[in-house]
Parts: sequence; C-alpha cells; structure tokens
Amino acid sequence: MQLRAPAGVLLAAGAGSRFGGGKLLHPLPDGTPIGVAAWRNLNRVLPSVTVVVRPGDALLERALLDAGATLARCPDAHLGMGHSLTCGVAATADANGWVVALADMPAVLPATIESIVQRLISGAGIVVPVHRGRRGHPVAFSAAYRERLLALSGDSGARSILRDNADAVVCIDTDDTGVLQDIDTREDAQRLAHTPRGL
Repeated sequence: MQLRAPAGVLLAAGAGSRFGGGKLLHPLPDGTPIGVAAWRNLNRVLPSVTVVVRPGDALLERALLDAGATLARCPDAHLGMGHSLTCGVAATADANGWVVALADMPAVLPATIESIVQRLISGAGIVVPVHRGRRGHPVAFSAAYRERLLALSGDSGARSILRDNADAVVCIDTDDTGVLQDIDTREDAQRLAHTPRGL
C-alpha cells in the first residue's frame, strides 16, 4: 500500500536582521521573492505545504497568499526556530511525516525534495541531504517524531532530535548545491544569483 506523502513545513518567521529586513521578499533574478520561490519548490512535490510566518509580517503574508500558500502564524516566532517548527507541525499534526525547509533557501531543486520524500515514504525515520560531506536542508521526519517535534523550543531547531536519534538518520548524497545555500545577507543573494544550480 502506498503511504501518504508527508506534509511540507516552510519556516518563514525569521526577522532577517542580517539582511537588513525584507529578506524573503527580495526578488531573485526572475523576479520571484525568495520566500515564494522556496514555497514553490516544496509545493511542486508535496500535496500539502504550510508556511510558518510571524504575526504582523503583512507584506510577506500577502505575497505568499497571492501565490496560493497556506499560512500558520506563530506568536512565539521571536523566541527561536524551534517554536516556529513546532507551530508548523502542530498545524499539520495528523500528517504522515514532515519535510521541514527554510524559506531563505530557494535554490533547493524539486528533484532533491522528491528524493527525500521517497526515502521517508520507504520507511526512513529521518532523512537529510548531503552535498560533498556537508549536511543541508530540507530535513524530513517520520510521524514517529511527532511528539519530539511538538516539544521543541529555543533557536536550535530540530538539532537535538538529529543528535539523539543519529542511528535513524538516513543521508542522501546529492549534487544539488541548493541544499547548502541559505541567504543571510544581500551578498549571499547576489552570490546565489550567479551560481549555477545543481553544481
């Protein structure tokens, strides 16, 4: 029997202070805002994607809603990524697992996300993409980790779950450079614009 696909959770609740604000609305070379591009990559693969945003980020909300995204507002987003992740999982608590992606990583190829999903559906507990020996994102979790994900807090995200369940982590080697390319500064955005994808 084919198992249901996991839910996508896109974390888009950060303030982007190192970028100078408005990071996820910054346009890529094709004009697509960074956050919308990251959502589209997940949405091409997964039937359900929830974007976690912070309250009051009206411009980002409008851009995502106009693109067709489903949003979850996280009132505790200012307390760290762990709270945002918990908010996204809580909004999709009946899912058969989760693919957790970062909204400032718009260069991840949909084919990479598809590979991660297939490994999760095939029975892996946790799936992590690896490029040239470095772990990246998105990271997928089976439903077995629901309670641990719902109990996260602080700014370390799900690192504690990966650390405490190292034997359950399945690493997928990929040539996709996008799994490592996060955008923290405007220089990062410029560099990404001139980097060939998948190399």
